[in-house]
Amino acid sequence: MQLDQEERKRTILNTQLFVAGGGLAGVSAALAAARNGARVILCQDRSVLGGNASSEVRMHVSGSSPRGKELQTEARESGIIEEIMLECAVRNPQRSASMLDLILHEKCMDEPLLTLMLNTAVVGVRKEGNRIMAAYANRESTEDRFEITADIFVDCTGDGRLGYEAGASFTTGREAAGEYGESAAVALSDAYRLGSSLLFTARDEGKPMPFVKPAWARTFSEDDLRFRGHNSWEYGFWWIEFGGTMDTIKDNETIRDELLAIMMGVWDHIKNSGNHPESMNWALDWFGFLPGKRESRRFIGKHVLTQNDLEQAVDFEDVIAYGGWSMDTHPPAGIDAKEEKPCAQPYTPHMYGIPLRSLISENIANLMFAGRNMSATHIAFSSTRVMATCAVAGEGLGTFAAVVLKSGKPLADAWCDKQLIAKAQQQLLRQGAYLPGRLLADGNRAAEARITASSEQEIGRAAQVIDGHTRTVSGPLGVRPDLTEPGTHRWMSEPSDKAPWLELRWDEPIDIRAITIVLDTGLHRHLSLTHQKAQQSKMIWGPQPETIKQFRILAEISGEVTEIVHVRDNYMRQAKFDIPINSVSCLRLEVIETNGFNHARIVNIHIE
Repeated sequence: MQLDQEERKRTILNTQLFVAGGGLAGVSAALAAARNGARVILCQDRSVLGGNASSEVRMHVSGSSPRGKELQTEARESGIIEEIMLECAVRNPQRSASMLDLILHEKCMDEPLLTLMLNTAVVGVRKEGNRIMAAYANRESTEDRFEITADIFVDCTGDGRLGYEAGASFTTGREAAGEYGESAAVALSDAYRLGSSLLFTARDEGKPMPFVKPAWARTFSEDDLRFRGHNSWEYGFWWIEFGGTMDTIKDNETIRDELLAIMMGVWDHIKNSGNHPESMNWALDWFGFLPGKRESRRFIGKHVLTQNDLEQAVDFEDVIAYGGWSMDTHPPAGIDAKEEKPCAQPYTPHMYGIPLRSLISENIANLMFAGRNMSATHIAFSSTRVMATCAVAGEGLGTFAAVVLKSGKPLADAWCDKQLIAKAQQQLLRQGAYLPGRLLADGNRAAEARITASSEQEIGRAAQVIDGHTRTVSGPLGVRPDLTEPGTHRWMSEPSDKAPWLELRWDEPIDIRAITIVLDTGLHRHLSLTHQKAQQSKMIWGPQPETIKQFRILAEISGEVTEIVHVRDNYMRQAKFDIPINSVSCLRLEVIETNGFNHARIVNIHIE
């Protein structure tokens, strides 16, 4: 068969895992898979990564952290998303939106098994039966066409472009209450969705700054905005929302233009209505032209996550991630719903698990997905859609995909393989993620040691570093009580102890391959790049004060004590040291300095 001119131009690329979409779900999926040994291609249709968190949109990353309570409910997402946010907090004190773009770019470029393709959009697929054989992608900036083959394909595009091209089952709009027995759902199903938003940043210039309203901008009165607070102007308003009654994919350009008219109209009201004279010196600094999209397609997976799953915090055997944001629904008319509050945000009683089955297509054998297009009803999606939850789902997906690829099993058989699922769950816990009801269960040589410390607080006994827990979630709005145990689950030295240490001693010398130390990074607090002062006041931007900044590890080998690790300027939660050493009878971790706290904290020690 003679190929047409378009087909002859395509460059063929081969990989094991193809990830479409470079938002936080896609980045986390790609990084997790590559770090676990899979060859990955990550394809992003724009020039920067991060999706709604990028400099193009500038939405702060939300998740479970509003549930947080110190030493009781540590709800903030850990793993890859926390690694990114901790690095951004330290390297980006100026809170530049572009610095987060750079950090995400660096993370991907630093992985030797990950190939990053920016400005490259998926435009089609090649299938055989119910399997995707290749994805077609175009990069207009270089006039290149690609055919990308893979064993597993992952859709993290938000809009579900890859899965749509493959014919994956999906839904849109709002389900009727009777369809899944959801009390918060509408009586009759409809095509309405959450709308999109455009954000802005503004600053006080110290002198009068006039604003001339564009002729095409809308007009708003104080009464129009009575349910929408607008007395703080440094960062835009999420309630500048429009398009929920339209097709947020096909009508995206129209929605963008209307959002610009709305944004300019709101700013004109602030500047020129006379209701806010204190805005005289304020001026727009930046505003987006890319709508921050909340909702479009949702794929149908092996399991559709529902309101009842979230409220009951179902203990899924194949739990692969978790969530905890409110069930955050908005009126479809957005800002035009003047008589309604812009959102309803009831919290579920507990943090809830997300099953692997909600990330696996029901009808395409080798398709997975994570992000806002995962398999969930409109009501459940209203909680799972936020970016920190999307990111941990992406990390869970990528880790499982790497385990599957290593096993040699096809995804069609692997998604229900209990052993492979358990293996992926343990790997997620080892690399810093959290799963409700799951503990580190793999053999930990630290658990065989006698553990002593220079001092310990009553609520922070040294022995807790080997109890298998990596956080405390037994407090208010934490996990279901039967899925955790009370306690701080960490060693805490006495504040009066000026040279704290923790020691592990074995009756018989052991051989060591690796040491993993899990530290405290204040998971009860919010941590995200944001330009909104109200959000900034909830966090500590920079190294988290609980975290140990400098420490060293000493090993006793055949009666000789040797320093094997010395860490300085640490701000990360987890540190792994691949240090093959034989005949170790004792390890001592000496804390030299924290990032601000008056005592040392270590959450977990794992020795292989």
